[in-house]
Amino acid sequence: MINKAKKIFAFFLMVSMVAVFFAGCTVSQSSSNEIKIGLNYELSGKVASYGNSSVDGILLAFEKINEAGGVLGKKINPIKMDNKSDSAEATSVATRLATQEKVVAILGPATSGAFKATIPVATKNKIPVLSASTTADDVTVDENGVKEFAFKICFNDNFQGTVMAKFALEKLNAKSAVIIFDNSSDYSIGLSKSFKETFTNGGGKIVTEEAYVAGDTDFNAILTKIKSMDFDIIYIPGYYEEVGLIIKQARALEINVPVLGGDGFDSPQLAELAGKEALNQVYFSNHYSSLYENPKVTDFIESFKAKYNKEPDAFAALGYDLGYFIADAIQRAGTTDTVKIKDALEATQNFEGVTGTISIDENHNAVKSAIIIELKDGEQASAIKYDP
Repeated sequence: MINKAKKIFAFFLMVSMVAVFFAGCTVSQSSSNEIKIGLNYELSGKVASYGNSSVDGILLAFEKINEAGGVLGKKINPIKMDNKSDSAEATSVATRLATQEKVVAILGPATSGAFKATIPVATKNKIPVLSASTTADDVTVDENGVKEFAFKICFNDNFQGTVMAKFALEKLNAKSAVIIFDNSSDYSIGLSKSFKETFTNGGGKIVTEEAYVAGDTDFNAILTKIKSMDFDIIYIPGYYEEVGLIIKQARALEINVPVLGGDGFDSPQLAELAGKEALNQVYFSNHYSSLYENPKVTDFIESFKAKYNKEPDAFAALGYDLGYFIADAIQRAGTTDTVKIKDALEATQNFEGVTGTISIDENHNAVKSAIIIELKDGEQASAIKYDP
């Protein structure tokens, strides 16, 4: 009986110690003075320009938020990781951020394919994942429905392609177009499709569609083929790495019609690749332009230049908005519970950002305006706002 009593006593002592241990852990977590937010971005690799600009904007936002007292009385601690512009690596990074770093939200990647690859990880771990620049139509919703924990604060490719087609028809009086697209990119395919539908429905004619693959550098075969054709504009829904070379080679062949594209044009490297003299009569849809002057935009530009000693591009502005956007949702949620943060994100209406006023629709997409920017000698010369 004595041995049995000792065993019972030892058992309850062990249970009590375990309970105290876990109680101590709970107190420690709830009294933490920081909120971990993961950054999963393309800091190296083929689209590192997008990832680094996005992170620059996010970190500036977090710095200013922390200086103002943080969120829920806690400082934001960004956990930054490089996905190397690779979708498989982006998935691995998301897993590490969710399971090892225990972040309450993950920002990024910047590109649609890589971002989509991380969504199953976010869903499994019930952690919101957000991007400011993934414009593919099926990022947050597909044939299976809305992806519960995925959000974006940029417009869709469908909207972006539609806007550029209307601009071509209404502002440039274009009647015919050539499309040159990257058939290895969801982004490029999506923009091409929506542009074509809107342009033809508006009475325009697509003379030809020519495809390339990301990484190509010689486009003379395509350009020589189209040079003998009659068309008013070229639409190139691609990323700056190939677009810069296409424009440079087109101008060398004296193909001097207007060139139109999407937000993938927005990188300082576009001018480096194409040459500034080639970047005339070039128009692209974007999320932001420094040509619009208001106090919020002015403050952002001044703060960005003070911190980084360079001009911010649209990806930096989108990243800045994304930093404030997630902080706003956490503040409204009143907790770091990830499901409640997700609920707050879904309820977002009329968030005032540098890139415009953002509301989240039933598909977790942003409802906002687009900007169409004209380049002259490689510099932004004008910006026109288009509402959805």
